[in-house]
Amino acid sequence: MTPEDQEETQPLLRPPGGSAPRGRRVFLAAFAAALGPLSFGFALGYSSPAIPSLRRAAPPAPHLDEDAASWFGAIVTLGAAAGGVLGGWLLDRAGRKLSLVLCALPFVAGFAVITAAQNLWMLLGGRLLTGLACGIASLVAPVYISEIAYPEVRGLLGSCVQLMVVTGILLAYLAGWVLEWRWLAVLGCVAPSFMLLLMCFMPETPRFLLSQHKHQEAMAAMQFLWGYAQGWEEPPLGAQHQDFHVAQLRRPGVYKPFIIGISLMAFQQLSGVNAVMFYAETIFEEAKFKDSSLASVVVGVIQVLFTATAALIMDRAGRRLLLTLSGVVMVFSTSAFGAYFKLTEGGPSNSSHVDLPALISMEAADTNVGLAWLAVGSMCLFIAGGAQALRCLLAGLCLLHLRCPFHSGLCP
Repeated sequence: MTPEDQEETQPLLRPPGGSAPRGRRVFLAAFAAALGPLSFGFALGYSSPAIPSLRRAAPPAPHLDEDAASWFGAIVTLGAAAGGVLGGWLLDRAGRKLSLVLCALPFVAGFAVITAAQNLWMLLGGRLLTGLACGIASLVAPVYISEIAYPEVRGLLGSCVQLMVVTGILLAYLAGWVLEWRWLAVLGCVAPSFMLLLMCFMPETPRFLLSQHKHQEAMAAMQFLWGYAQGWEEPPLGAQHQDFHVAQLRRPGVYKPFIIGISLMAFQQLSGVNAVMFYAETIFEEAKFKDSSLASVVVGVIQVLFTATAALIMDRAGRRLLLTLSGVVMVFSTSAFGAYFKLTEGGPSNSSHVDLPALISMEAADTNVGLAWLAVGSMCLFIAGGAQALRCLLAGLCLLHLRCPFHSGLCP
């Protein structure tokens, strides 16, 4: 690494002599911001239990047919695409804190619209609003957390973002096991409401305040978050803003990380892992499971466990190895799940028409139970591979970002 690279990867603010701050309010601020990714995950997972519930709903409640159910799950991604663009604009103009406060509003409004929905358009409008909030939160929350954290805890707090997303998905699956779609939407308002309340008492990030030449406010924020603000070294002024020009894409140090990062993200999205999250319960219903809700919860638990596992072993095993292994696992598991549907298509005596708790408690002594295990096992493997791939992908993109001349040194 060149001396210039070393300068770019240094923390924005660092204590002299290697001393570490002792403030603990930084964890409260990180928790408040992490409620955004938690709400993000809940919004992603909401459609899985809500779609079967809406299909069972009696008039005057809205009813979803097959096409409407497909739109209900997928439209959140359209809102998220718009939210990502809006979040980038808000980040530098409104600041990190205000952006998080503002993203809580469409979360609450979207779930409130779904709660009060009387027709399909209100349902889709609510999902679009929550998708908009997801796009903003997915961009702003990691930036806020990385900029308030001092170097000793930056990696730990940064790893919590993806873990909170999958925890939110699991919470949606668990709550959907016992709640109907309206009450599930009411529950979806809780986390963003708490985020809105807590963020009102949290400071703006020191980095943003310094970029706005608000030195006193930045020192006050460091005092609140880290316990003291005296003696901290600031980076050169040139590190605050580095403009990007399209012509710079000709440089190998820029276009190679750019192409690799975009390609990895595109292939990860095209793997279908989001579709599984949106329609997990519907998929298991199509597979003729009696308790598709429980099967979805099992998938959610697997996702949380393997996301945490990937964060723990990633530095030892290496990103490339884990990404390759995850890809192989996902190919194998989707092939197995497709084979399962092929083997069980036909009559009502499908081999998967078995209650999942019974499957867990009994030995797979015959072909029928074995095929049922094939469905659950292949989906769990797919989610395990997808969880590890996403965690390694995010960390790998940060490492690629370290080699980019526009890196700010804030990646976890």
